[in-house]
Amino acid sequence: MDDHLERVIRQQLRKAGKRFEEAKRAYAEGKEDHHGDGAGAGRFDLPTDEKGRGRIVCRRHAERRAVSIDLEGRPSCFEDGHPDCEGCAEDVREGFVETW
Repeated sequence: MDDHLERVIRQQLRKAGKRFEEAKRAYAEGKEDHHGDGAGAGRFDLPTDEKGRGRIVCRRHAERRAVSIDLEGRPSCFEDGHPDCEGCAEDVREGFVETW
């Protein structure tokens, strides 16, 4: 197979795989929000508000927030690659995040 064609096919397969994972994650988050049971926040033993959102203190903006937590421990305000957000998600997963 031509090297260029093989590279294009691999790139397209990677893109399709990423889109599939994003869709799978969005489905899980939508299912979690639909039930309103705080499954994400409950999974990580966080205090919740009346809508089941986790009550955390944002490390990036130093403010109280009620946010949905996905099944990977990332708050809905999570920004990929930002050091404070990465640290916050890690703290949620490890149970050391500041709450209110």
